[in-house]
Amino acid sequence: MVGIVVVSHSRALARAAVELAGQMLHGHGPKIAIAAGLDDSTLGTDAVQVKDAIEKVDAPDGVVVLLDLGSAVLSAELALDLLDDAVRERVVLSPAPLVEGLVAAVVTAAGGGTSAEVAAEAAGALAGKQAHLSDAAPGASDGARDDNAIRGSFVVGNAHGLHARPAARLVAQVRTHDARVQLTNLSTGAGPVPASSLSRVATLGARHGHEVEVSVTGSQAPEALDQILALAARQFDERDGQSPTPQTESAGPLAASPGIAIAPACRADARTPTIPDQEPGDVAARWRQLREAIAATRRDLARTRARVARETSENDAAIFDAHLMLLDDAELLTDARSRIDSGLGPARAWQEAVTRVEHEFGALDDAYLRGRAADVRAVGDQVLRHLLGLAGGLGSAAGILVAADLTPADAAELDAGLVRGIVLAFGSPTSHAAILATAKGIPMLVAAGAQALDIADGTRLVLDADTGALIVDPPEDTLGEYETRLAERARAQAVAHAAAAGPALTVDGTTIAINANIGSVDDAKAAADAHADGAGLVRTEFLFQARSEPPSVEEQETVYRAITDAFGGRRVVFRTLDAGGDKPLAFAPVEHEANPFLGVRGLRLSLRHRDLLLQQLRAICAVAEDAAVSVMFPMISTVDELGQAIAVVDEACSGRRPEGLRVGIMVEVPAVALKAAAFAPHVDFFSVGTNDLTQYALAAERGNPALAALADPLDPGVLRLIAELCRDAGTVPVSVCGEVAADPAAAALLIGLGVRSFSVAAPAVANVKQAVRAVDAASAADLAARALACASAGDVRALTIDG
Repeated sequence: MVGIVVVSHSRALARAAVELAGQMLHGHGPKIAIAAGLDDSTLGTDAVQVKDAIEKVDAPDGVVVLLDLGSAVLSAELALDLLDDAVRERVVLSPAPLVEGLVAAVVTAAGGGTSAEVAAEAAGALAGKQAHLSDAAPGASDGARDDNAIRGSFVVGNAHGLHARPAARLVAQVRTHDARVQLTNLSTGAGPVPASSLSRVATLGARHGHEVEVSVTGSQAPEALDQILALAARQFDERDGQSPTPQTESAGPLAASPGIAIAPACRADARTPTIPDQEPGDVAARWRQLREAIAATRRDLARTRARVARETSENDAAIFDAHLMLLDDAELLTDARSRIDSGLGPARAWQEAVTRVEHEFGALDDAYLRGRAADVRAVGDQVLRHLLGLAGGLGSAAGILVAADLTPADAAELDAGLVRGIVLAFGSPTSHAAILATAKGIPMLVAAGAQALDIADGTRLVLDADTGALIVDPPEDTLGEYETRLAERARAQAVAHAAAAGPALTVDGTTIAINANIGSVDDAKAAADAHADGAGLVRTEFLFQARSEPPSVEEQETVYRAITDAFGGRRVVFRTLDAGGDKPLAFAPVEHEANPFLGVRGLRLSLRHRDLLLQQLRAICAVAEDAAVSVMFPMISTVDELGQAIAVVDEACSGRRPEGLRVGIMVEVPAVALKAAAFAPHVDFFSVGTNDLTQYALAAERGNPALAALADPLDPGVLRLIAELCRDAGTVPVSVCGEVAADPAAAALLIGLGVRSFSVAAPAVANVKQAVRAVDAASAADLAARALACASAGDVRALTIDG
């Protein structure tokens, strides 16, 4: 029996279509595999996923693949290239409509039809509906039935004309119909151009007030024309004020990593990779290489778009729609293919095709549309980097990096000796990229807005991540003020670093441990060099991420031992795997969750995968035989959970814990802070994760910059939770390992609440030690009492400044 594969951007849509088709059967049906979405909630298609689906249902009778639109076709074509020759010969890609075609295909396959018959029935599935509606639908013109063009026109109402965002919306609409649509700018005479090509639509130069003619042929011409004109009447769903306006200064960025930087802008998309003179492979192999690079770039962009939509807004995420459309642009791909056919390598052919489109944008009269050439270049360079194996290409970035967003992998690649600061158009101040930037000591601003992407490469910038200011091309007097501040800061840091090796003693002699948060062996060495008193938080998930299977006990033990060796006898706190939900692992999947921050993550995930936890604890216990080691469990909510975790510790240690091994928990859930007395008999220490504690206490997602001002760890409600914890912990020590611990202004307040240990990024160790030395513990207790009586985080911050 013929196998069937459904390729769709939406996993939910594909599942629903398969369910509908299944209801048409009255017995055994064909094998059906779904290759849809990048995950349950992220739209997109993946060639490797399509290839796997084809292989899953492959049969001697063949496989028929049905697709929705756009990149689904390209992904399916690329999947064919990835298949063995024998399998590829049995596969038919069907141009049929997805839902109607799938119903017809399933029924025909179940009846024993050949792959050709199944594909033919699927392709003809619209015939009945077309015949019915073309005869009965009011307003359907004879021209449409005769396949003659029907025409309409609209006046562009968007302030910036058909720039990238509305053009992308138009192209997406066109691609949903079985119709050929062409556009002509009646005001300038430009065109006609195919409306399915983003690059060609943009080069119409259709500005505000221009009249554009729409010419449509094909079986769905009437509805296509009606929907295009309706879309134009809605100004392509671009809300008032949504059109981007170039600005010279950010509208309100958020500080993510403290510090000041003065340097030229280094746009993440402005470093064109160098193309080799010789590119190996025959024509077919070269075309396959290009399509694989395009597919990889599409996956990157789709994930970035989904992240921005989740963390900022759908409006901000729409900026990536134009980038995705360019990857599906038939004109661009045809041009690149023809250049490969003429003998060029894939990188050279792609660069020349992209350069042609970029020059077309650059030749337009409208200044804003000319500026969109940068979007073309950004997408082009992403593909080139994949072609040339350069990944994100940020390792050589220097100056103040300007980007849409950064993944943790991007941030990890940055050289702190070259990158003076980071400005992100989107992102969150508590993202993992922000944590890594803090760990590297790189000042960082996030949520600066889409206008940040208009900053030209090389433009002089002042980045003030202490106050959340970004100044583009500053005047000389402003520049001088900041240079003075930088010099003063350098002198203060020199004093702090000179004293960093000594203990952090308050004025009245209270010892405060200043430990480091680390996420690698290199981090451990840097923290030890910075004279941290130990490691207060080792994020062990760095060993587990981006892998198809977990690390072995032996591998974990080797890495953990290298970390303890770096600290030379100082205590190291290993947090068990903190993953799941918002930080998924390929080998420990969880079902899709509407709110992963409240889902199966941290210890909850580890207890579901007990063997995974047991292996990690065996590695930690082995290291604890020879070093001062603590183990800490994340995302604890109940004493029962802790009891289960401790039982795994005892099993890992064969019932005999190493003498120096200590067990503690993260305090991230407000309920834990309020019932500390119930946990205290079972633990050796508490460690407050203020990032998560704040988001749960204030119902403000830590990854959402729109709520960043609300999600302030100095909110009196959060401080009261810490105060209650310190009071009820009794003799069990309390540490703070969240980002607020690195804020020197908060040192006195936390000490006054009862905190006796901080854990911060290595670059902050010296400054926090110096801040502690200026604190009088008795006065700090009075300061904390006054802070708890404040009404807002702003009032608390003012109190810390005034003392």
